Amino acid sequence: MRRNFIFIFLVMVTVSLLLMQCGQRPETAEGQSGNKKTITAKTQKTVERVPVEVLPVSRGDISNYILLSSNLETEVMADVYSRVQGIVEEIYKEEGQYIKKGEVLLKLEAKEYELSVRKAQIDYEQQLSNYKRLEVMHSKSLLSDEEFEKARFALDASQVQLDEAKLNLSYTEVRSPISGRVGERLAKIGKRIQPTDKLFSVVDNSQVIAVVYVPEKSLNQLKIGQKAVVTSDNLAGKEFNAWIKRISPVVDPSSGTFKVTVGVRNSGNQLRPGMFVNVHIVLDTHKNVVLIPKSAIVYENEDKNVFVVRDSVAHKVRLQVGYEDNEKVESLKGIEAGENIIVVGQAGMKDRTPVNVVTVRKTKPENETR
Repeated sequence: MRRNFIFIFLVMVTVSLLLMQCGQRPETAEGQSGNKKTITAKTQKTVERVPVEVLPVSRGDISNYILLSSNLETEVMADVYSRVQGIVEEIYKEEGQYIKKGEVLLKLEAKEYELSVRKAQIDYEQQLSNYKRLEVMHSKSLLSDEEFEKARFALDASQVQLDEAKLNLSYTEVRSPISGRVGERLAKIGKRIQPTDKLFSVVDNSQVIAVVYVPEKSLNQLKIGQKAVVTSDNLAGKEFNAWIKRISPVVDPSSGTFKVTVGVRNSGNQLRPGMFVNVHIVLDTHKNVVLIPKSAIVYENEDKNVFVVRDSVAHKVRLQVGYEDNEKVESLKGIEAGENIIVVGQAGMKDRTPVNVVTVRKTKPENETR
């Protein structure tokens, strides 16, 4: 009897435990499901898209070049002197003004030279009259050939003296030997000048050159007429077309370089002699290649990476670089023209980061970069 009682008691306890467990399972499952929904909602709230600015990848030309520095010089320059002495009466041109070849820069007092012309004119007319009279006598055999020749020589000499006097009178107007701008004016009104006194300097800024010294290893890579580009830090964003005008065949043994003269097309006369410039001598050019702006590159040790936006996700792409210049690099593979690369907001970004494209920057036309 006692054993039956114990058995019934154990069965009742077991059933009670089972009923308790069955009653708790739905609630637990519901609780777990609710927790999952809460976690998912929180996760969705924490995943935010990074705002970025992108630039469509374009194609263009890029060159390999030698970069050298130099100070500009003018190819055409002249110091102006007077050919006669005298006192400066008038000055017609000042520093910075443009002047054409043959135009008058200043004028000297001319009275003395005008009198010399009158005197030479009178002497010439006297000799001419005497020559005509002796010519008639010589034609009638009343004058010897020797005396007639002396009269002819005297007439020629007086003609030369008259021409010289007129020439000296014309020299009282000091004219520019070239077209250009007055770089320096040293003459002063009222000052007596001598033929050895420098009065002006005139420079032609349209024809400037840059003399650079190239390492001898590049001697066989250069030729007359080869393309170059000149830039100045004072004219940011401006590039001036240039070309090789002269190549010295002599290598300086002390420096291992040879002299190269580069002509510069000074459009707008923005360049001035004496300016410090950078000279890019173009060695080779790759045409119609994929170009990446350097502002988009993220450096990771020795690697160069960019982030390409595909389906609103930033994908990190390692660049395989070809030629490069100051603003852009050539991408050899992995990126196609037309794809959007991130140029603002990529710093510290990880691969496959969701992004929100805020701005699409316009691609600069290739013909505006040069």
